[in-house]
Amino acid sequence: MDVEILSRIQFALTVAFHYIYPPLSIGLGLIMVVMEGRYLWTKEVVYHEMARFWTRIFALTFGIGVATGIVMEFEFGTNWATYSRYVGDVFGSALAAEGIFAFALESGFLGILIFGWNRVSPRIHFIATLGVWLGSMFSAVWIVVANSWQQTPAGFHVVGEGMEARAEITDFWAMVFNPSSVDRLTHVWIGAFLAGAFLVMSVHAWYLLKNRYVALSKRAFGIALWVAVVASLAQLLTGHHSAEGVAVNQPAKLAAMEGHFDSLAAADMYLMGWVNTETETVTGIGIPGGLSFLLYQDFEAPVTGLGAFPKEDRPGAVNAVFQFYHIMVAIGMMLIGLSLLGLYFWFRGRLFDQRWLLRIFVLAVILPQVANQAGWFSAEMGRQPWVVYGLLRTSDALSEAVTANQVWFSLILFSVVYALLLALFLYLLNKKIQAGPHHHEEGDHQSRQEERIGAIS
Repeated sequence: MDVEILSRIQFALTVAFHYIYPPLSIGLGLIMVVMEGRYLWTKEVVYHEMARFWTRIFALTFGIGVATGIVMEFEFGTNWATYSRYVGDVFGSALAAEGIFAFALESGFLGILIFGWNRVSPRIHFIATLGVWLGSMFSAVWIVVANSWQQTPAGFHVVGEGMEARAEITDFWAMVFNPSSVDRLTHVWIGAFLAGAFLVMSVHAWYLLKNRYVALSKRAFGIALWVAVVASLAQLLTGHHSAEGVAVNQPAKLAAMEGHFDSLAAADMYLMGWVNTETETVTGIGIPGGLSFLLYQDFEAPVTGLGAFPKEDRPGAVNAVFQFYHIMVAIGMMLIGLSLLGLYFWFRGRLFDQRWLLRIFVLAVILPQVANQAGWFSAEMGRQPWVVYGLLRTSDALSEAVTANQVWFSLILFSVVYALLLALFLYLLNKKIQAGPHHHEEGDHQSRQEERIGAIS
């Protein structure tokens, strides 16, 4: 493989591994805020206990997320020097804003969140939890803004020529609110809420199946279930709105997502299928004119297809884009169905009697993670062959001094290190889950009493 493919694989590996953790931090942060808010409102110690437990898991995900995120910034310089020069002014402002407005807020309150349980008042600790969560949300803002600028550049002009060309910001807020940033940000936020909610439901469903921490787990599961219901339905709306934006701003990407080639024809919406780029056909199950209807409320409206673009300007791996996109959509629908099914049994007062459903929730923790990864892969591979859409090709963005052997070596090294980090994360996560929520000081007696009552009931 050449340097370009290897460098893309290496960056995809590091980004994909890193992106396991920030969504969990954002999603868990929201649920921790709800748990502590419930404790302040009701004074019931069970909410205090569950918040302390999830703070320990939050700290684990936050720490590995920070460590793995640093690697990508070095890769910009080592593997993508021309790209770094071209987007340096744009990314520099966005990453500086992340440090000032997001990371400073997170780090400022993180110590209080983790170590301040018995040192500050419950209200101050709640404010710290809220601050850390908002900081993680703001961090996502600036990262998504920077990435969205690559998809739909705005608020800039290009200075210099050839390999020395670079983008300079002329309108900071036009750069921030580029045509795709808001849609993509809301989609990312909600995906993170789902990741956190399904992790919480998975752990507490496992406790319920094992008859451990029953009273606490029922309440924690209920909080996460409501987050999952609202977020899964909202994700359907944000996904539809984002697709409408892609149709306007990146029609080649949308055409690849649905395997649509003929610009003069209505576009079908496939539930599943396989794209043959040689014959420019899709074999699968779909709704004739379904994509046309979603975009224009007309089953016969033509949609811009890949045939409207020269082959060198089309995504190179159309079938991969198609598959990743449909995996994301399919899992999104599964999350809606599973969340609503849980809510149905919740209202009937029979949720925690459905052991088969609790087993599904234990395993469903992986679904939001797969959907988040598949969504990013479809978005980034669909942007090809452009690293900055319509302006800078990926093949022109590489570092000239880097060889294929050097990238191979670093790719293998990263793979080994990240495999060890993942094993360590899973080991520590499992250890914390097996240990369960601890009972502390003033909450010890009351929580144990509630535990006994819950087990009996």
